[in-house]
Amino acid sequence: MPELTARDFRTMRFLLSAPKLSALPPADRCEIAFAGRSNAGKSSALNALCEQGNLARTSKTPGRTQAINFFDNDRLRFADLPGYGFARVPPAIKAEWGALIEGYLAERETLAGIVLIMDARRPLLDFDRQLIEWGSAYGLAFHLMLTKADKLSRNEQHNVLRRTRAAVEGATAQLFSSTKRIGIEEARAAISALVPDDESDGDDPLIETSD
Repeated sequence: MPELTARDFRTMRFLLSAPKLSALPPADRCEIAFAGRSNAGKSSALNALCEQGNLARTSKTPGRTQAINFFDNDRLRFADLPGYGFARVPPAIKAEWGALIEGYLAERETLAGIVLIMDARRPLLDFDRQLIEWGSAYGLAFHLMLTKADKLSRNEQHNVLRRTRAAVEGATAQLFSSTKRIGIEEARAAISALVPDDESDGDDPLIETSD
C-alpha cells in the first residue's frame, strides 16, 4: 500500500470549522477523522504528528471544541471531531455533539478511517466504546492511539497496549506521547494504512531518518 509522506502531515492547514453537518466542506478528497475524549490529548497529538505547535488548538478547559475542525492539503484531509464525554459539558451540548459525530460517521462518503485518541491510563471508557460501535457499524477502520504513555512505567505500557489490542478486534493500537515524541512515526504509518490505495501516492518516504 502506498504511504503518505512526511510532507502530507507537515503541510496540513486549517480549512474550516463545521458546527453542523450542512457546513461540512465538499467531500472531494480522502478524510481521516481524529476522535477522543476532551482530556485525552487529541489536539496535542495532532500538533505533534503534523509538527505544528498551533495547528489544532489546545485548551486548559476540555470540551471547548464544539464543531468538527477540518485541516487539509492538496491530497488529504483531517477531521478533528469534538471532544466527548467531559463531565463539565451540559448534557444538552453532549447530545448535540453526539448527533454531529454520529451523523458525520454515517454520511461522510470520503471518510476512510478513525484515529481514536485515548489516555493510556484510562483507555476504552464508555464513550470510547460507543464511538467504536458507531464507526464499526459503518464499516470504518480504527487506529487506537494511547496518549500520555510517558506517564506509565514500561511494564504498565506493555500491559495496557496488550489489553487494548485484545479488546478491539481488527483495530491497530500503539503507545504515544506528544511531549516525549513517542510513537510519531508509528502513528503516521498507521494513518497511511487507513488511506485507500488510490488516494495516496508520492515518492518521499513517510519515516525520515533526518531533516
